[in-house]
Amino acid sequence: MQNRGSNKHRDAWVEIDLGHLEHNIRAIKKKLPNDVKTLAVIKADAYGHGSVMCAPTLLACGVDAFGVASIDEGVELRENKITAPILVLGAVPIWSFETAIKYDITVSIFSYEHLEVAKSIFERTGKKLNVHIKIDTGMNRIGIDTANAVKFINDAKSANYINLKGVFTHFADVEDNKIYEKQIEEFEKIVSKIDRENLVIHCANSPATLKYNHYFNMVRLGIILYGLTPFSKEENVDFLKQVVGLKGRITNIHKIKENDGVSYGHKFKAQKETVVATIPIGYADGVARNLSNKIEASLNGCKVKQIGNITMDQMMFDITNVNAEIGDIITLLGKSDDENFYSIDKWAKILNTINYELTCRLKVRLPRIYTREE
Repeated sequence: MQNRGSNKHRDAWVEIDLGHLEHNIRAIKKKLPNDVKTLAVIKADAYGHGSVMCAPTLLACGVDAFGVASIDEGVELRENKITAPILVLGAVPIWSFETAIKYDITVSIFSYEHLEVAKSIFERTGKKLNVHIKIDTGMNRIGIDTANAVKFINDAKSANYINLKGVFTHFADVEDNKIYEKQIEEFEKIVSKIDRENLVIHCANSPATLKYNHYFNMVRLGIILYGLTPFSKEENVDFLKQVVGLKGRITNIHKIKENDGVSYGHKFKAQKETVVATIPIGYADGVARNLSNKIEASLNGCKVKQIGNITMDQMMFDITNVNAEIGDIITLLGKSDDENFYSIDKWAKILNTINYELTCRLKVRLPRIYTREE
């Protein structure tokens, strides 16, 4: 199955394999108890993969709810006929509460001001805001502090002007056992003191879902849905399949002589006569300039090296040993015809960053093509 999904006139595109997305969610769900619900995190346009296009596949595979970062992201899903529960995981402005009610979007609350505004809306309109309560157990970003959490939850549960749907927290570092254990201890202490009937209790993000079993009755699946590791250290996630690919067609081929330089600053100089191919992908498309002269790609069954500084809109490859012509496809990320797999995790290591950042970058202006591996 292939859906071009874009009318942009580009010889470069991001390729999203919905078959790999399906494989990942089914593989992850097999590791979970049957009674544990799954919330798929599709914020930041599904980490650059396209939330509206990914959501139906995730629902078909049994996902129970979606997590987003803003009201606007939730509205976009609703306007594209996604009817599943949607939770805004981050803070939302109080003036957007009525929009949340209008579109049946659940928001995260963590202050008495939130309750007061919800009460005012109910008294004026008769409509209740759906909420989850966020507890700050150590991330120190947003959330009700642990000392006041139990009282706040009880007050919210008894309030007749909101619908309290859940309680959750977020881990700062799953790979550091001391940090993780301190946070989970705080969270368990709090939820043990409240009436949990009809509440969704959740704390496990992608790494916690794979490493521990503190599932409560829902887990939040983020980067692992897209086949990428949530860990900074080596962990076995070989059962996942990377969803994102990146490809571009050759727009120019020419020869350069020994000692000729390529691109701005001539950071690459040919050691011999070299055949150079150009593709229309650059750092404005999300491929970091610091990857210059450090990455490889696939062309017609052969591995080729990127050469010269990556420019805003274009980059060059040494294709001296490959039979190629203008219009041939160079694969930078994903499955290739040279029996290699080009991983965005490798790019992240080169750049000393995380794969989350790099997939989000690729959404800037490249069209997305949706495929399904047979």
